[in-house]
Amino acid sequence: MRSLVVAFAALTALGACSQKPAETAAPAAPALSPTLQTEAPAGAYKLDVTHGSITWKMMHLGLSNYTARFTKWDADLNFDPTDPAKNSVSVTIDANSVRTDYPYAKTKGPNGKTEDFDKKIAADPTMLNSAKFPAITFKSTSVERTGEKTAKVTGDLTMLGVTKPVVIDATFNGGMKDFMGQPMAAVGFSGVTTIKRSDFGFTAGAPYVGDDVQVLIEAEFHQAPPAGAGK
Repeated sequence: MRSLVVAFAALTALGACSQKPAETAAPAAPALSPTLQTEAPAGAYKLDVTHGSITWKMMHLGLSNYTARFTKWDADLNFDPTDPAKNSVSVTIDANSVRTDYPYAKTKGPNGKTEDFDKKIAADPTMLNSAKFPAITFKSTSVERTGEKTAKVTGDLTMLGVTKPVVIDATFNGGMKDFMGQPMAAVGFSGVTTIKRSDFGFTAGAPYVGDDVQVLIEAEFHQAPPAGAGK
């Protein structure tokens, strides 16, 4: 009888050891700081065009991401580090400023006339149709923080006369109250988004050219110096 009791106790202990330990709740994510960590003050900022770029990529024949850019654009930023959700941005892109770096940019078309590849993309009625729609615009409608330096910026993108909501994954790179020794604050951001060009009626080249267009944005903004600065 004693041997049966010992055996039962051993089996019970073995079963207890084989049970999975109780799962503990994952630690809660730390709350976001209510402010952005920067010396740059709140206010209106303008794009520093020498340190801004808009690059776009689209799949070509399933082989590579064809890459090009816009060279003329401007942006206005309302910056508030104490309440990032109040930040807003508006962007205007010159549709005629397409630059592809295509090595044979000027070629003879079927009619024997010389064609400029960049101008064709900009002006062709089946492409950006810049004569009718000279500007591409984006105006933010909300900013949702996703991390200490990241946010989703939702806004309205207007291209070819069509307006669609777009979400940009933005990163705040940093800011300073004095730019290169000048009494002028500066802030910098990076952004990325993907749009479907067919949503805007731009289907030229399909299916050889992809529908998804990845847009990469780098931007520095400067705040105007206070009145009387430098006097």
